[in-house]
Amino acid sequence: MSSPTGPASGLPVRMPRPRQPGRHRRPEPLAAPEGAPALVLAVPGTPSAATRSLAEEVVSIARSELPGLDARIGYLDGDDEFPTLQSVLSHAAEERTARFEQARAAGADVAEPDGPVAVVVPLLAGPDNALLRRVRQAVMESRVAADLTDVLGPHPLLAEALHVRLSEAGLARADRARLFTVATAADGIILASVGGEEAVQAAGITGMLLAARLAVPVMAAALDVEGAIAATAEQLRGSGSQQLALAPYLIGPELDAGLLDAAAKEAGCAAAEALGPYPAIGKLALAKYTTALGIAPQQPQGTPTH
Repeated sequence: MSSPTGPASGLPVRMPRPRQPGRHRRPEPLAAPEGAPALVLAVPGTPSAATRSLAEEVVSIARSELPGLDARIGYLDGDDEFPTLQSVLSHAAEERTARFEQARAAGADVAEPDGPVAVVVPLLAGPDNALLRRVRQAVMESRVAADLTDVLGPHPLLAEALHVRLSEAGLARADRARLFTVATAADGIILASVGGEEAVQAAGITGMLLAARLAVPVMAAALDVEGAIAATAEQLRGSGSQQLALAPYLIGPELDAGLLDAAAKEAGCAAAEALGPYPAIGKLALAKYTTALGIAPQQPQGTPTH
């Protein structure tokens, strides 16, 4: 809630603004007040310029959805150039303590900050227990009070993103409602994940949403299990699919170089790009942040299935 003197708590609030008349007026926007916990994006994989660009685009999308958001990036395998998750959390805690001490030295009547310093959001579409263990370990080693959220999927927005990446590669119709054809459109999709059986099951949920959008069979398989992609391709062909496509249920940094190309070759089909900095990724990261803080802005919605 807000008051004439500002927010009553450290959580994002709706800021006053003139209301538009009529029933079609826009909802009041959310804003993050000073002192709200930082959103820290935990980025897996080997850091690179491309990984940094992707992560920065994701946090930029989150900031655009929640003005004033303190969003930061921490790398599981960071170095001097790419800050580690532990160092980012420690720095956020030091900054919060410094702000409190500065305010108290200036004579302000402020309470000592409590609650989490940060909300850590793993940059993962699906569960990867090995990577999530490393994220939890990094949070523990930082000795910082931080909340750790679930991964971003499954979610209808990820099915939308997969559809877009397939259409960009010429492997799916961009919009079935327009009834135009794509000569290379796949009649069977292999949804590739990493992280073992749990990750495959989670990908399968989003796969059902993707199948509803494309009206073609979609089956999930593990990139990191030998022979799984080829076996899934054989199963799809055995059920009547002739032209397959590989769709990575992956954002990108967690994907080992060459693994996707090798899997596509093994399955004898073309592959779409990883999800990357699709706008849905930033919106879902923000949704995990706001849910962890117990606030409920409008949840991101997928576009209707045509």
